[in-house]
Amino acid sequence: MSKQLVVALAQLNLTVGAIEDNAQKCLEWAAKAEQQGADLVLFPELALTGYPPEDLLLRPDCQARVDEALAQLQAYSGDIAILVGHPAMTEEGLRNRASLIHQGAVLGHVDKQRLPNYRVFDEERYFEPADHSAVIPFKGHQLGVLVCEDIWHPEPVKQVADQGADLLLTLNASPFDMSKLTERLDVLEACTAESGLAVVYLNQVCGQDELIFDGHSLVMDATGHICHELPQFEESLQLVRFTDGQPDQGERHPLPSQDAQVYNALVLAVRDYVGKNGFKGAVLGLSGGIDSALTLAIAADALGADKVQAVMMPFKYTSSMSVEDARAQAEALGVAYDVVSIEPMFDAFMGQLAPMFEGTQKDTTEENLQARARGVLLMALSNKSGKILLTTGNKSEMAVGYCTLYGDMCGGFAVIKDLPKLLVYRLSRYRNTLSPVIPERVITRPPSAELAPDQVDQDSLPPYDVLDDILERYVERDQSLEEIVAAGHQEADVRRVIRLTDINEYKRRQAAVGPRVTPRAFGKDRRYPITSGFGKRNW
Repeated sequence: MSKQLVVALAQLNLTVGAIEDNAQKCLEWAAKAEQQGADLVLFPELALTGYPPEDLLLRPDCQARVDEALAQLQAYSGDIAILVGHPAMTEEGLRNRASLIHQGAVLGHVDKQRLPNYRVFDEERYFEPADHSAVIPFKGHQLGVLVCEDIWHPEPVKQVADQGADLLLTLNASPFDMSKLTERLDVLEACTAESGLAVVYLNQVCGQDELIFDGHSLVMDATGHICHELPQFEESLQLVRFTDGQPDQGERHPLPSQDAQVYNALVLAVRDYVGKNGFKGAVLGLSGGIDSALTLAIAADALGADKVQAVMMPFKYTSSMSVEDARAQAEALGVAYDVVSIEPMFDAFMGQLAPMFEGTQKDTTEENLQARARGVLLMALSNKSGKILLTTGNKSEMAVGYCTLYGDMCGGFAVIKDLPKLLVYRLSRYRNTLSPVIPERVITRPPSAELAPDQVDQDSLPPYDVLDDILERYVERDQSLEEIVAAGHQEADVRRVIRLTDINEYKRRQAAVGPRVTPRAFGKDRRYPITSGFGKRNW
């Protein structure tokens, strides 16, 4: 007779540190899976702590609470088995573990062998690696269980295949970026080819500070064909029936365009950051420009128009076009909208500073003061309303310091911090395909900070197609001056962009946290010293 097994994939949005809440959610979804006829339900890597728990793992009371939560799952488990990720303290140290629980007992466990310690990962700080994989018998099946990074390496996969596994199950907390999907599929296809086994890939879904986890869990048969595919950026429960280790053909959720994926990722990031941190909504400065326009659209889609407040803060250099376009977008989205001039504030500051500024010429000081007056207004509104202030700077600006500390950098969450300027335009056009909420001339007009008469960004920056390509090469690919020039850029442009990027590290260290969508973002992903002479020869 053929062997049957029904596996439920529980693609959950879990909260880091909310151990008891996470355990309760696992119990509720296990009950749902059991009601639908599952034999086994899978939960993500480190599901009980949420991922990444970071230095919470160093607290003794964290592990004590995890152990209590694990005992709850054991007490619940009856006919349905539960495979769940959690930290476990052992004689060798803390391990990143997956435990199979059934009928009140732990049938077996597997500890993670390969601890990622690159880019946004630093698991070697917390965990001790295992030195072998294990197969767990269950209802006549031999389950090869792997934890996240282990499936990216051939040795752990080979170990479970050699031990007689008839199915691979992998628990993951794999963050999203624009290139990750292709990499994952390549890895899973190689895994099935090397092992000759079907693979169940379960990923969590949530926004967690800088990281976004996209879900998109899937099941591949032994030939590398995708048989089941869960949606991106939303919770989902899907049951898969295996016959002799091979999955049936089930529901698939085709992926949208890359621009749609990035937009949806940012919506999830805002929703989770605001909701999980207890803010009542969001407020932002709406300038009539492209960056704040996209940020407002994302915020409204994430939180609902009733929880978003937009404020236009004109000055004498603000064009009537900007005022008109800001109002038009606010009305199109249905968000609260206010207009507050900063001229009285600016004049008051200048009046107080006049004796100390006597004998000096106007320069960027006065421009920055405009931005700082706006920052004061917005932070006051944030404090009074309990809404988070969203900053509106993009990656191109953050790279070269085209932003003002304690001005437009004020805020608690930098929504488009990892979007190069050209991607800002692409996502704005994408959002307008859903409904036309960003006025067309906001997208087509030359970008300007409007801090001086007739100012446009390219008065002081290279064209954005040039700037963004140089930045991608220097920031994301670590290319040298010589390599970037060899790619076709003017040496003067490259030297200037490198210099601006290097000297503005101090600003980025003081910037609000923001979601990562490119393969390498500023923040946890790229940690450079502020005081450094390394790049000065390229200036």
